[in-house]
Amino acid sequence: MAGEITALRRQKRNTERVSVYLDGAYAFSLPILEALKLHKEQHLSDDEITALKTLDLRAKAYDQAVRFLAVRPRSVWEVRQKLQRYRSRQKESLAQVHIDWVTDKLLNQGYLNDAEFARFWIEQRNQFKPLSPRALRYELLRKGIAERTIETMLDGAVDPEAAALQAARSRARRWKTLDKEMFHKKMAAFLQRRGFSWAIVRDALEQSWQEILDADNE
Repeated sequence: MAGEITALRRQKRNTERVSVYLDGAYAFSLPILEALKLHKEQHLSDDEITALKTLDLRAKAYDQAVRFLAVRPRSVWEVRQKLQRYRSRQKESLAQVHIDWVTDKLLNQGYLNDAEFARFWIEQRNQFKPLSPRALRYELLRKGIAERTIETMLDGAVDPEAAALQAARSRARRWKTLDKEMFHKKMAAFLQRRGFSWAIVRDALEQSWQEILDADNE
């Protein structure tokens, strides 16, 4: 496995990577910035080659994680799950030590922060899909967020009555042609699926139905 570098060739399909040839044969590839540290006729030992391959594997896994984070903020647990599904070109799973390395780097860089993720998640739900605090707590637990963090982020962040009414209004227009009994039946089931208690559901039912009546009278 050890050998002398006989060529360093920039790849055609991915110009950000360089193929490394040892003793005239392709050996492995590296990100271009790492390849710039090498030169022809340099001898690489077995340990040096292993270290370079590890560096490359981690760089690829890190890039995967960054692309995953580019879509939306993620929890540490979500990133770990993504990395556990990562497969190298050799169809090998990513070892836990590499997953730890990537997540630690992302945490240190500020790209991962479970408290900020929880804040983002709650704000998005409040705006686009209002839920009860109980339902939000369940969702965040499933994202791997610690209970203490959830309690801190939920404290004062959700008004259950306002959230239930907002959720009811999002469906009221769709069901405005129903009679009162069917409207109440559908709306109650909808709000209870969002995790709201019956007391809060009852008030949201009455107010959303009254708003429909008021709109019809106008």
